[in-house]
Amino acid sequence: MSPESQLNIFGQTTSEPISATNFDLIPTISTIPIPPGTYGNIAQLTTHCQTCHRCELGNTRIKAVVGRGNENASIMIVGEGPGQNEDEQGLPFVGRSGQLLEKILAAVKLTIEDDVYICNVVRCRPPENRVPTPAEVAACKPYLLEQIRLVNPKIILLTGATAVKAITGKKEAISKIRGTWIEWEGRLCMPIFHPAYLLRNPAPDVGKPKWLMWQDIQAVRAKLDETLSATSH
Repeated sequence: MSPESQLNIFGQTTSEPISATNFDLIPTISTIPIPPGTYGNIAQLTTHCQTCHRCELGNTRIKAVVGRGNENASIMIVGEGPGQNEDEQGLPFVGRSGQLLEKILAAVKLTIEDDVYICNVVRCRPPENRVPTPAEVAACKPYLLEQIRLVNPKIILLTGATAVKAITGKKEAISKIRGTWIEWEGRLCMPIFHPAYLLRNPAPDVGKPKWLMWQDIQAVRAKLDETLSATSH
């Protein structure tokens, strides 16, 4: 069963329920599948991630970084992978990038505690903060798909090219597709600049990355309000 078919808008699958033996083996080898519905909650998934060796990153991590925020959030933000601070603390986006992300969200009255759930494509830090390999992404992607199913967000923000490719399969440069809405598995996704990129490009001038990010996050806020209004009637 391909990773792409592990999740659908109806939450249904034709796969067989995973056996107790296979469930216990999930963290040990990437050939053990993780079909939709494997985990009943994020805490159960986290337990597996903390002991996971589905790829080589499990050998070098300090802590697995699963996610933080509201587990019933309307918005999910997906990053690439943990950095040093995240590896040490076991939480995503806690360094300078995370601080900037929280400021960006606060500017449109969104908080991680109430409105957002944050996770990454891979749950363990790649050495020297390199880009995760295709094999590492493939080993970890079923966890991500289960997180999406459990949180059930209305909007998914994909920070950077690695997150965009992992979820949607699109390979375009982030500068070409940021700020656009992509429908994936019945959900609205928007590619956005990674906060780390904004830290390297801090100029607020019109047309610069920081200015573009401000346009994007306002569009996200408007779409969220529109979606919540539609579901409340």
